[in-house]
Order: sequence, then structure tokens, then C-alpha cells
Amino acid sequence: MIQQEESYSRRQLRSSYLTSVISIMLVLFMLGLLGLLVLHAQKLSDHIRENIGFEIIMKDDVKEADILRLQKMLDATQYVKSTAYITREEATKRLSRDLGEDFIQWLGDEENPLLPSIDVRFRAAWANNDSLTRIENMLIANTEVKEVYYQKSLVHLINQNVRRIGIILFALSLLLLVIAIALINNTIRLSIYSKRFLIKSMQLVGATEGFIRRPFVFSSILQGFLGGLLAVLSLTLVLYAAIQNIPELTQLQDLKMVGILFASILIMGMLLTGLSTAISINKYLRAKTDKLFA
Repeated sequence: MIQQEESYSRRQLRSSYLTSVISIMLVLFMLGLLGLLVLHAQKLSDHIRENIGFEIIMKDDVKEADILRLQKMLDATQYVKSTAYITREEATKRLSRDLGEDFIQWLGDEENPLLPSIDVRFRAAWANNDSLTRIENMLIANTEVKEVYYQKSLVHLINQNVRRIGIILFALSLLLLVIAIALINNTIRLSIYSKRFLIKSMQLVGATEGFIRRPFVFSSILQGFLGGLLAVLSLTLVLYAAIQNIPELTQLQDLKMVGILFASILIMGMLLTGLSTAISINKYLRAKTDKLFA
């Protein structure tokens, strides 16, 4: 009879332990999934911004050496990501490709009207109207530059939408973080509640608060670690499956940031479970015996 009761108690303990780990894993998985979404949204917005640029149209009499010198000067600045020198011939090929026919043959003996230019792509932090306007004014002041062209309305629209999406994702992240903390805290509190009589019994036979608290906190931290580890493994599988189905996602991957996110999930799992356990145990250590039946 005693052996059956002990076997039943062990099964209950394992079931309770497994339920806690799975609950923590699911909460951390959802939090990590949103984290991956935020990371990829940020990388996507940077990718879009870094494809914003403008075309610097050079004057007809500017020598190629001077154009290359201006290109090198732009490459050396902190706000430029890349530049490309477009010769008259390259501009002609591009326009013919876009039109679907060779327009030069219609010009006859007239000179090619297309001018050489420099295509500039900016770093994400500088791809906004205020910064681009300052750079445009600086370039127009150059006597070798005829004009600078870029779509101001498109730049404004892209930055406006990126800001809106960022605010929405931040609000969702904050909300889910609060929910995650509440769910993990409730899971730990229920687990400790089922052991409240054991805690009080240990206290009544003379065990110190630190002696009672230590194994419970260690066990909860281990649960948090296992839950976080399972969440990280699940997120890795989800990320792998997403990349297999959407190969373009490989361009948005930042292994360093993903690694930081996964490490944060593990640390958060251990930290939240440890703190929740310590707080819950302190409650029952200081509670009167008759309050345990409430």
C-alpha cells in the first residue's frame, strides 16, 4: 500500500514537472516567435531603405576621371552604402532594355542624349527625406553635377509605413511580454501552491528559510532552462522551415541577433521561474498554518 502511494506520488510529481516545463516552453515559444518577427521586420525595413537612393546626373563635358573621383569621395562617406558609375553606353543599354527596342536607331546622326551618372544607395539610417535633402543640396553645389533625381514621395511613404509597423510590433511585444510574465508566474504559483503543506512541515521541524527555498528555486530554474531550450529548438525548426519555403529570407538573416534572441529566451525562462518561485515560497513561509487551507 505504501509503495503504491509512493509510486502515485512520483507519477504526480513527474506529471506536474512536465506540465510546468511545457507551459513555460509554449509561453517562451510565442514570445520568441514575435521576437523573430521583429528582427526580420527590422532587417526587411533596413533592406528596403538601403535600396532607396538617387541618381546623380553629370554634366555633358565632365571627364570620366572627375566622375570616378566623385564616386570615390561618395564611397568614403559614412552615409553611402554603395555606388555605381553608369556610362553613356550602359545607360543606353538600360533604356533600350526597358523600352524593348533600340531607340538610338531613331536618332540617326544625332548624338546620344543620355548623360553619365552615378547611382547611389544609402545606409538605412540616412534613407530619409531630411538627410537626403541635405545630401542633395551638397551635391547640386558641385559644378560637375547637372541634377540629382530621387522619388521624394516614395521615400516619405516608405519611412512612414516603417514607423507605423515598428510602433505596432513594439506594442505587441510589450503586451506579449506582460502576458508571458503573468502566465509563467501563475504556472509557478500553482506548482508551489500544491507543495505548501510540505513547505510548512519543513519549517515546523526547524528547517531554515534558505534551506527550504533553495531546492525549489533550483528546480524552477531548471524547469525554466528546459522550457527555454525546448522553445529555442522549436523556433530553430520554424526558422529553418521558413527559409526552406521562402529562400529570400536568407538575405535577412542576422545570426548574431538571432543568437542573442535565443540566449535571451533561455535567460528569461530561468530568471522568471526563479523569481516567481522565490516570491511564492516566501508567501507560504510567512503564512500562518490556518491560512494554508484557504
